[in-house]
Amino acid sequence: MKKIVLLAAMALSSLVMAQDIVNKPVQSFQTSQYKAKKKVFVENLLAKMTLDEKIGQLNLPSAGDFTTGQAQNSDIGKKIEDGLVGGLFNIKGADKIKAVQKVAVEKSRLKIPLIFGMDVIHGYETNFPIPLGLAASWDMNLIQQSARVAAKEASADGISWTFSPMTDISREPRWGRVSEGSGEDPYLGSEIAKAMVYGYQGKDLSHHNTILACVKHFALYGASEAGRDYNTVDMSHLRMFNEYFPPYKAAVEAGVGSVMASFNEVDGIPATGNRWLQTEVLRNQWGFDGFIVTDYTGINEMVDHGMGDLQQVSAMSLNAGIDMDMVGEGFLKTLKKSLQEGKVTQASIDLAARRILEAKYDLGLFDDPYRYGDAKLAAKEVYSLENRKIARNTAAQSMVLMKNENQILPLKKSGTVAVIGPLVNNALNMAGTWSVGANHANSVSLVKGLQDNLGKQVKFISAKGANIDYSEKLENIYAAHGKLTDRDFRSKEELLKEAVSVANQADVIVLAIGESAEMSGESSSRTEIDIPASQVDLLMELKKTGKPIVVVLFTGRPLALTNIKDIPEAILNVWFPGTEAGNAITDVLFGKVNPSGKLPMTFPRSVGQVPLYYNHKNTGRPLSAEKTEKCEYERFRSNFMDECNTPLYPFGYGLSYTHFNYSDISVSNVNPKGNQTIQASVTVTNTGNYDGAEVVQLYIRDIVGSITRPVKELKGFQKIFLKKGESKKVTFNISPEELKFYNHSLKYDWEAGDFDIMIGTDSEQVKTVKINWNK
Repeated sequence: MKKIVLLAAMALSSLVMAQDIVNKPVQSFQTSQYKAKKKVFVENLLAKMTLDEKIGQLNLPSAGDFTTGQAQNSDIGKKIEDGLVGGLFNIKGADKIKAVQKVAVEKSRLKIPLIFGMDVIHGYETNFPIPLGLAASWDMNLIQQSARVAAKEASADGISWTFSPMTDISREPRWGRVSEGSGEDPYLGSEIAKAMVYGYQGKDLSHHNTILACVKHFALYGASEAGRDYNTVDMSHLRMFNEYFPPYKAAVEAGVGSVMASFNEVDGIPATGNRWLQTEVLRNQWGFDGFIVTDYTGINEMVDHGMGDLQQVSAMSLNAGIDMDMVGEGFLKTLKKSLQEGKVTQASIDLAARRILEAKYDLGLFDDPYRYGDAKLAAKEVYSLENRKIARNTAAQSMVLMKNENQILPLKKSGTVAVIGPLVNNALNMAGTWSVGANHANSVSLVKGLQDNLGKQVKFISAKGANIDYSEKLENIYAAHGKLTDRDFRSKEELLKEAVSVANQADVIVLAIGESAEMSGESSSRTEIDIPASQVDLLMELKKTGKPIVVVLFTGRPLALTNIKDIPEAILNVWFPGTEAGNAITDVLFGKVNPSGKLPMTFPRSVGQVPLYYNHKNTGRPLSAEKTEKCEYERFRSNFMDECNTPLYPFGYGLSYTHFNYSDISVSNVNPKGNQTIQASVTVTNTGNYDGAEVVQLYIRDIVGSITRPVKELKGFQKIFLKKGESKKVTFNISPEELKFYNHSLKYDWEAGDFDIMIGTDSEQVKTVKINWNK
């Protein structure tokens, strides 16, 4: 128990250290004097630029990570010399980036520096859990700290811009990119968006260890029909503003420097060419003053959407508010002609170029174009021991204990443990998807983590037991970006026989199953979201041994676990934990860390329930609470004939090795008026046998509204740490701000009436009290 207490204390201490940049706007350094100086500088530079050079600033090609010697001799190198490139991405390493920057500032006419971007999504070389896993920590300080570490590593290696955070709300687990986001809830997603922006950008963008953040994908990408990537999105403006827009808006309010347009259409117009979206909402309503970049070939893809030829869609995009064209070169090839034909204006080109130049000015690149990228600093900062310690703690805090029958966990540090499954010894897959810069060679596999930490106390024996999938064809698809699944070509029977033999020698089985790294992520949509049959068969065969089974679940999305939930004694969802995967999993399995993660997305019973999310609306014929709880069918009510309405695991769910008891809610005023603030409190007591952390969650229901309102909405949460036997009063301040929503006229306001105030351990297990709030 002392070790659990110690680690928790260390975690809380490290998070307090991150407070120096929490909730402080990134643009605080932009005084009126600074802004005036920037305006003069950029205006003077624009006055010197030719039309081609201005359009060149809007061009963002992919470097393809060419070698240093190619920097000057490649086609891109020639374009850089001619002033036809504004930035590059997909190039890694301080020396390479410096060599390319040298071409820009020494060979081009105006010596304008380049901005260098990369998909630094959940860490650079030191990889943290996938974003969905980070969200499961419900710890904003920890999440901000992960972005801060990523920024320090990436900037030391030459990167000044990251295409993160992804703030797309999604209730669609078939969509592979849920792994890259923060889940289904707009409030939680908004808090995470702010934490990530603050972590990347810090207090001063011109500091050498901060990088420009890019909120993506604007907008609504997470609502792609059928969960099929790049697919159509169609929704009401009410749903947009109330449920999907809040995290993007929160990132803008946090001072995010850039925004990336999404691939999908919005109101029948692709987002990349959607003026209402990019200009009316983002700029005019929300006040965003950074630059907007397309996603990869986003302009060109509008041709297939049916919006015209390359010249037409390029002009449409610029007029909509796009400033930078990623890879497609539609701006580079067509804007000059469109200007001559009056399809775009000189003012629009100047404005886009100005925004790019302003971002470079804010990054300090005109003062020192080489400020990002220092080989000596990178050697100390990138993948450092300290960063790996932070990653290990973060990974442990993100894990969600979904089942723990008979308190089998934490495991005893003695005896023999069989470690079985297709992912037990695959370090390459530990980082998960979108780990572009990760140091995969040094990632810690599950077997290595167990052996390195406890090999002297516990005997670990291992076997693969099964492949990720019976289908070799599917495994080849899953092995994207070089993340091999290490397919074993022995027969199914041979693999199972070996696994059973190993299991029979052990006291307990740790079974690592689920998805491989690239079974979720971009272009990884699945029509079935259960565990592949090869792994289910392995679980069933091991069950016959009679040995207790602890499932270590690897996943980048909510899975339908109904067919396996009752088989093992415990299920620990570790997502994809990153660089320190094996070490962090060991910490949790053996009790060095008490798990405190909570689900940021609902886990359905079956794919037929999807989309399934906690903050849904009632129908006119809701199923009764009694029948819902018993999973009983009732005709002419909103339910399935062959499935329950309820999820397998609800939003906010997560167990602990200890138990937390909640008192009834105490409210300071059950009849508040006007702009009063009231307090809603509960006393939480740790009644179990371990010290531990708990995420106390506040939900509110607006019972009667001018438009239909959700059955409940997350409006606050606090993560607290309690020693065994300790009690703590947790208080939430509630004002009319927590009651506001966009009404039928898209006015953001609150309405008087009755409200249910709910506080609990997840979205289903809550205490409730009713209040009446008048204006």
